[in-house]
Amino acid sequence: MLLLKDASAQNNSVIQQVKDTNEVIRLLDSAGSYRFRMPDSSIFLAQKALFLARELSYVKGVCSALITVGEDYRLGGDFPQALESLFEALRISRDINNKELEASSLTFIGIAYAQLGESRQGLNYLFTSKMLFEKLALNVKDTLLARLHAYGLSNIGMAYTQMHMPDSALFFEESALALANNLPPPPFFTPKIPVGNIRNDEITPLEASILRELGNISIKLGNYNQALSYYRQVVRSDDLLNTSNAHYHIAEYFFGIKENIDSSLFYALRAYQTGRRSKQETAILDASNLLAKIYKIKDNPDSSIYYYELSMALKDSLFGSDKFHRLQALAFNEQQRQQQIIQDQENFRNKLRLYALLGIAVVFLLLTIIFYRNIRQKQKTNRALENTLKDLQSTQAQLIQSEKMASLGELTAGIAHEIQNPLNFVNNFSDVNRELIDELKSELAAGNVRSAMELTDDLKSNEEKINHHGKRADAIVKGMLQHSRASTGQKELTDINALADEYLRLAYHGLRAKDKSFNAKFESNLDKSIDKIDIVPQDLGRVLLNLINNAFYAVAEKKQQLDGNYEPTVSITTKQINYSLANDGSRIQIKVKDNGNGIPEKIANKIFQPFFTTKPTGQGTGLGLSLSHDIIKAHGGEIKVETKEGEGSEFIIQLPIQRS
Repeated sequence: MLLLKDASAQNNSVIQQVKDTNEVIRLLDSAGSYRFRMPDSSIFLAQKALFLARELSYVKGVCSALITVGEDYRLGGDFPQALESLFEALRISRDINNKELEASSLTFIGIAYAQLGESRQGLNYLFTSKMLFEKLALNVKDTLLARLHAYGLSNIGMAYTQMHMPDSALFFEESALALANNLPPPPFFTPKIPVGNIRNDEITPLEASILRELGNISIKLGNYNQALSYYRQVVRSDDLLNTSNAHYHIAEYFFGIKENIDSSLFYALRAYQTGRRSKQETAILDASNLLAKIYKIKDNPDSSIYYYELSMALKDSLFGSDKFHRLQALAFNEQQRQQQIIQDQENFRNKLRLYALLGIAVVFLLLTIIFYRNIRQKQKTNRALENTLKDLQSTQAQLIQSEKMASLGELTAGIAHEIQNPLNFVNNFSDVNRELIDELKSELAAGNVRSAMELTDDLKSNEEKINHHGKRADAIVKGMLQHSRASTGQKELTDINALADEYLRLAYHGLRAKDKSFNAKFESNLDKSIDKIDIVPQDLGRVLLNLINNAFYAVAEKKQQLDGNYEPTVSITTKQINYSLANDGSRIQIKVKDNGNGIPEKIANKIFQPFFTTKPTGQGTGLGLSLSHDIIKAHGGEIKVETKEGEGSEFIIQLPIQRS
């Protein structure tokens, strides 16, 4: 009787276990059905499934839930959290040797990196998942994995679009669409009732995503009507995620046509509203940036400032330093883990060879020796790494000092040319005074008092001019000494206009001192209403000198490339901006603008990274803009660049007004 009770209890336990694992699957299916309509509900259900799967030790369910959670976080714009979940899913899938889950994890990791703009890294993961899907030989019955395979192919196309390779992008998007068209709709998909003969309302979220990317490729190829056709098919679907993106691209297209600015506003607002409904912070960020520009053109400063501040807050939330460091740490840890896996596999193969050759007894001895050697090797490696780190730190310090000395050298060249003018005046007026004194003596000797008095007036006037130009030379020398001395970090009241005008002229003369053939137009537009503010003048001077030197370098480079009618122009502008809606009060804005070649779009987001430079080897360390960025941040301000390839660049500095 007791045995029967135990058997019954065991059966109930098995039934309960099956019921619970089925509950995990049900929750994940429900999460998938809500993803494109109610993203908050999707992530709630996915996290609930993850908790239950962990509680049941249902490893496959844990992996599936992590993939779902990661994808939901990615769509919501939280890339560090998304990648953390997806990398954990990848580790689990490989531990349990589940190729379907491994391919799924790799696909979504690749998509996340591609969306972050790291196209090549994204392609590494996406092509690995593509090979796994092809080995699995998917068919129509494997609808879920086949849809995911098509989604991965589409995102390979997206990565190639970002890399300005539209032909490759088009190939993969068309392959993805062909695969998607042969699949039945997902179980949670409910098509709308067709309107007339139009069936675009029945496209699935996967097809909407592919059509959106085909629209982006058409824009790259200049087929604007075709692009609008694709985007309009997407916006007629019931997919909030892709609809918001399609609205944004339509708005962006109309924004480029000035007479259609109202159409651009209409679609930008739709993109913003749809992004908010779908909780897509990246979509809200893009729409806010565009709305700020549109309202600025329409002379609606309140709305422009509102959306500008909203986009800045979202940008900081999505891509701020904390999340950037988390992404770096995740990438580093994953790289270390992959290296460790390779190392472990190599060690395992070595051990197998040792077992086969020497037998069990010899293996124990060799393992002892190997472990000992490994410890010694690790100690040596650690020492070598410590020495390498010290050398690297020393090299970095030298490079930074080299960058400072380079800027000092450029400044000195400008000062040498600039100081020559007052010195020439001093010498010339001294020579004139010597002649006047001789004339004065002659007139006095002749008794011509009136003529003598007139000569003394001329002498006095000349002495005043000598004094004026002497003080000018003294001010230039003091400025040079102030720039060359080590910064104490002490802020002092500084005239921004004087600082800007001084460094513009000195930078130009410094370049002229190195290249006598170079000529450029340089101009300043300074806001006379700006009062002195508290800054570290040596540090801000280095920033201005670096930006102005870069501007002159850009126009000089373009002048060498063009033989036609081109006038190199560099300008510096200062302005006080009063933010009526901002919490941080007024700011000083400094703009350094040139009409050079501009910065290519693909590297514009990298120019503030340490050691990144586009100059030839030996002409730049890649630290100038990085140090400038750090200096402006230390002053509580911000620096950004607006550029258009082929037309020029404009660096914009904003500093808070702080007075003692």
